[in-house]
Amino acid sequence: MASAIVLINTDAGGEEEVFEKLKSMEEVVEAYVVYGVYDIVIKVETDNMDKLKNFISNSVRKIPKVRSTLTMIIMEGKSVVKK
Repeated sequence: MASAIVLINTDAGGEEEVFEKLKSMEEVVEAYVVYGVYDIVIKVETDNMDKLKNFISNSVRKIPKVRSTLTMIIMEGKSVVKK
C-alpha cells in the first residue's frame, strides 16, 4: 500500500469543481476544501508507489483548474487517527 497527502492549489473559484471530481476518484479516500495557502487537501491510497505516482501525475494534476500540487508520501506504520 502506498499513501500520500496531496495539497492542491486551484484557479480562483475552482475549488468546488475540482473537489467534485476528486471525491469521485477511487484512490481519493479523504478530501477537504480548506482555507489558507492551499485550496484542497486529499489523502490518496494505491496498491504501490508506481500507481501512486501515476495517479497524481496523470489524474490529479490533469484536472482542469488545478494549478499546482504538493505531495507528501506517508511513511508506513507511522500514523495515528483519533476520533
